[in-house]
Amino acid sequence: MQAKLLSSLFLTFLKMGPLTFGGGYALLPVIEREIVDKKGWLRSNEVADIVAVAGSAPGAVAVNSAAFIGYRIAGAKGAVAALLGILLPTFFIIIVLSQAYMLLKDDPKVEAALKAIRATVVALIVYAAYKIGKSAIFDMSTGAIAAASIALLAFGGGHIHPAWIIAFGAAGGIAVVTIRSMFGKKTKLDDDEPVYDYMI
Repeated sequence: MQAKLLSSLFLTFLKMGPLTFGGGYALLPVIEREIVDKKGWLRSNEVADIVAVAGSAPGAVAVNSAAFIGYRIAGAKGAVAALLGILLPTFFIIIVLSQAYMLLKDDPKVEAALKAIRATVVALIVYAAYKIGKSAIFDMSTGAIAAASIALLAFGGGHIHPAWIIAFGAAGGIAVVTIRSMFGKKTKLDDDEPVYDYMI
Protein backbone atom coordinates (compact mmCIF):
# COMPACT_ATOMS: atom_id res chain seq x y z
CA MET A 1 0.00 0.00 0.00
CA GLN A 2 2.81 2.40 0.84
CA ALA A 3 4.58 1.69 -2.45
CA LYS A 4 1.33 2.41 -4.28
CA LEU A 5 0.85 5.67 -2.37
CA LEU A 6 4.45 6.77 -3.03
CA SER A 7 4.07 5.93 -6.71
CA SER A 8 0.82 7.90 -6.87
CA LEU A 9 2.46 10.87 -5.13
CA PHE A 10 5.38 10.81 -7.55
CA LEU A 11 3.15 10.60 -10.63
CA THR A 12 0.81 13.32 -9.34
CA PHE A 13 3.64 15.80 -8.83
CA LEU A 14 5.35 14.63 -12.03
CA LYS A 15 2.18 15.70 -13.84
CA MET A 16 2.17 19.06 -12.01
CA GLY A 17 5.89 19.74 -12.53
CA PRO A 18 5.61 21.06 -16.11
CA LEU A 19 2.84 23.44 -14.96
CA THR A 20 4.93 25.43 -12.47
CA PHE A 21 4.88 28.59 -14.61
CA GLY A 22 5.11 31.61 -12.34
CA GLY A 23 6.23 29.65 -9.28
CA GLY A 24 4.41 27.93 -6.44
CA TYR A 25 1.60 30.45 -5.95
CA ALA A 26 0.58 30.11 -9.60
CA LEU A 27 0.63 26.34 -9.10
CA LEU A 28 -1.78 26.46 -6.15
CA PRO A 29 -4.97 25.95 -8.21
CA VAL A 30 -3.39 22.88 -9.84
CA ILE A 31 -2.25 21.50 -6.46
CA GLU A 32 -5.73 22.00 -5.04
CA ARG A 33 -7.40 20.29 -7.98
CA GLU A 34 -5.07 17.28 -7.86
CA ILE A 35 -4.52 16.86 -4.10
CA VAL A 36 -7.92 17.96 -2.78
CA ASP A 37 -10.50 17.43 -5.52
CA LYS A 38 -9.17 14.39 -7.36
CA LYS A 39 -7.18 12.46 -4.73
CA GLY A 40 -8.88 13.64 -1.55
CA TRP A 41 -5.57 13.40 0.35
CA LEU A 42 -5.96 16.78 2.07
CA ARG A 43 -8.58 19.45 2.65
CA SER A 44 -8.47 22.83 0.93
CA ASN A 45 -7.60 24.71 4.13
CA GLU A 46 -4.75 22.24 4.85
CA VAL A 47 -3.23 22.94 1.43
CA ALA A 48 -3.55 26.69 2.05
CA ASP A 49 -1.75 26.29 5.41
CA ILE A 50 1.01 24.22 3.81
CA VAL A 51 1.53 26.78 1.04
CA ALA A 52 1.66 29.57 3.67
CA VAL A 53 4.36 27.69 5.60
CA ALA A 54 6.20 26.84 2.37
CA GLY A 55 6.20 30.50 1.40
CA SER A 56 7.72 31.50 4.73
CA ALA A 57 10.56 28.96 4.44
CA PRO A 58 13.68 29.54 2.33
CA GLY A 59 13.56 28.15 -1.19
CA ALA A 60 11.09 27.88 -4.04
CA VAL A 61 7.45 27.79 -2.96
CA ALA A 62 6.52 24.99 -5.40
CA VAL A 63 9.36 22.76 -4.20
CA ASN A 64 8.70 23.51 -0.52
CA SER A 65 4.98 22.87 -1.00
CA ALA A 66 5.68 19.52 -2.67
CA ALA A 67 7.96 18.50 0.20
CA PHE A 68 5.44 19.55 2.86
CA ILE A 69 2.50 17.89 1.12
CA GLY A 70 4.45 14.70 0.46
CA TYR A 71 5.57 14.56 4.09
CA ARG A 72 2.05 15.24 5.34
CA ILE A 73 0.66 12.38 3.26
CA ALA A 74 3.39 9.70 3.50
CA GLY A 75 6.20 10.91 5.77
CA ALA A 76 9.82 11.38 4.67
CA LYS A 77 9.48 8.94 1.76
CA GLY A 78 6.44 10.86 0.58
CA ALA A 79 8.41 14.11 0.67
CA VAL A 80 11.17 12.54 -1.47
CA ALA A 81 8.64 11.11 -3.95
CA ALA A 82 6.84 14.46 -4.30
CA LEU A 83 10.13 16.35 -4.67
CA LEU A 84 11.40 14.03 -7.39
CA GLY A 85 8.08 14.29 -9.18
CA ILE A 86 8.01 18.07 -9.25
CA LEU A 87 11.73 18.57 -9.94
CA LEU A 88 12.45 16.10 -12.74
CA PRO A 89 10.21 17.64 -15.45
CA THR A 90 11.37 21.16 -14.58
CA PHE A 91 15.03 20.11 -14.72
CA PHE A 92 14.75 18.72 -18.24
CA ILE A 93 12.40 21.42 -19.51
CA ILE A 94 14.69 24.24 -18.35
CA ILE A 95 17.66 22.70 -20.17
CA VAL A 96 15.66 22.53 -23.41
CA LEU A 97 14.22 26.02 -22.95
CA SER A 98 17.64 27.50 -22.20
CA GLN A 99 19.01 26.17 -25.47
CA ALA A 100 15.95 27.35 -27.38
CA TYR A 101 16.09 30.80 -25.77
CA MET A 102 19.72 31.30 -26.74
CA LEU A 103 18.83 30.51 -30.35
CA LEU A 104 15.57 32.47 -30.57
CA LYS A 105 15.89 35.29 -28.01
CA ASP A 106 16.01 38.04 -30.68
CA ASP A 107 12.95 36.78 -32.55
CA PRO A 108 10.06 39.31 -32.16
CA LYS A 109 7.50 36.49 -31.97
CA VAL A 110 9.37 34.86 -29.11
CA GLU A 111 9.57 38.18 -27.24
CA ALA A 112 5.82 38.72 -27.77
CA ALA A 113 5.10 35.19 -26.51
CA LEU A 114 7.18 35.75 -23.36
CA LYS A 115 5.36 39.01 -22.60
CA ALA A 116 2.02 37.25 -22.99
CA ILE A 117 3.16 34.42 -20.70
CA ARG A 118 4.06 36.98 -18.02
CA ALA A 119 0.55 38.41 -18.25
CA THR A 120 -1.07 34.99 -17.85
CA VAL A 121 1.18 34.22 -14.88
CA VAL A 122 -0.19 37.35 -13.17
CA ALA A 123 -3.70 35.96 -13.67
CA LEU A 124 -2.65 32.61 -12.15
CA ILE A 125 -1.13 34.31 -9.11
CA VAL A 126 -4.23 36.49 -8.59
CA TYR A 127 -6.44 33.40 -8.74
CA ALA A 128 -4.14 31.60 -6.27
CA ALA A 129 -4.37 34.58 -3.91
CA TYR A 130 -8.16 34.42 -4.15
CA LYS A 131 -8.15 30.68 -3.32
CA ILE A 132 -5.84 31.16 -0.33
CA GLY A 133 -7.79 34.22 0.79
CA LYS A 134 -11.08 32.28 0.96
CA SER A 135 -9.68 29.96 3.64
CA ALA A 136 -7.26 32.38 5.31
CA ILE A 137 -9.49 35.46 5.79
CA PHE A 138 -12.62 34.40 7.64
CA ASP A 139 -13.16 37.05 10.34
CA MET A 140 -12.35 40.68 11.16
CA SER A 141 -9.00 39.91 12.80
CA THR A 142 -7.61 37.89 9.88
CA GLY A 143 -8.94 40.53 7.49
CA ALA A 144 -7.24 43.29 9.48
CA ILE A 145 -3.92 41.42 9.52
CA ALA A 146 -4.14 40.83 5.76
CA ALA A 147 -4.98 44.50 5.11
CA ALA A 148 -2.13 45.70 7.33
CA SER A 149 0.30 43.36 5.58
CA ILE A 150 -0.78 44.63 2.15
CA ALA A 151 -0.37 48.23 3.38
CA LEU A 152 3.15 47.49 4.67
CA LEU A 153 4.11 45.94 1.32
CA ALA A 154 2.48 48.70 -0.73
CA PHE A 155 3.77 51.68 1.21
CA GLY A 156 7.08 50.22 2.33
CA GLY A 157 8.60 51.06 -1.03
CA GLY A 158 9.92 47.53 -1.47
CA HIS A 159 12.30 48.01 1.47
CA ILE A 160 10.50 45.69 3.90
CA HIS A 161 11.79 42.13 3.71
CA PRO A 162 9.02 39.50 3.32
CA ALA A 163 10.33 37.71 6.43
CA TRP A 164 9.29 40.74 8.51
CA ILE A 165 5.78 40.61 7.00
CA ILE A 166 5.51 36.93 7.92
CA ALA A 167 6.79 37.67 11.44
CA PHE A 168 4.22 40.49 11.72
CA GLY A 169 1.43 38.10 10.71
CA ALA A 170 2.52 35.48 13.25
CA ALA A 171 2.81 38.07 16.03
CA GLY A 172 -0.58 39.53 15.08
CA GLY A 173 -2.26 36.12 15.25
CA ILE A 174 -0.74 35.36 18.65
CA ALA A 175 -1.74 38.79 19.94
CA VAL A 176 -5.36 38.37 18.80
CA VAL A 177 -5.72 34.98 20.50
CA THR A 178 -4.02 36.23 23.67
CA ILE A 179 -6.20 39.35 23.95
CA ARG A 180 -9.39 37.39 23.29
CA SER A 181 -8.38 34.83 25.94
CA MET A 182 -7.75 37.61 28.47
CA PHE A 183 -11.35 38.75 27.99
CA GLY A 184 -12.63 35.17 28.24
CA LYS A 185 -13.62 35.01 24.58
CA LYS A 186 -13.24 31.95 22.42
CA THR A 187 -11.24 32.04 19.19
CA LYS A 188 -12.11 30.54 15.84
CA LEU A 189 -8.90 29.47 14.10
CA ASP A 190 -10.44 28.08 10.91
CA ASP A 191 -13.39 28.87 8.69
CA ASP A 192 -14.82 25.34 8.72
CA GLU A 193 -13.98 24.17 12.25
CA PRO A 194 -15.82 24.78 15.53
CA VAL A 195 -14.81 27.52 17.93
CA TYR A 196 -12.26 26.45 20.55
CA ASP A 197 -11.10 28.04 23.78
CA TYR A 198 -7.41 28.53 23.09
CA MET A 199 -5.65 29.71 26.24
CA ILE A 200 -2.11 31.07 25.89
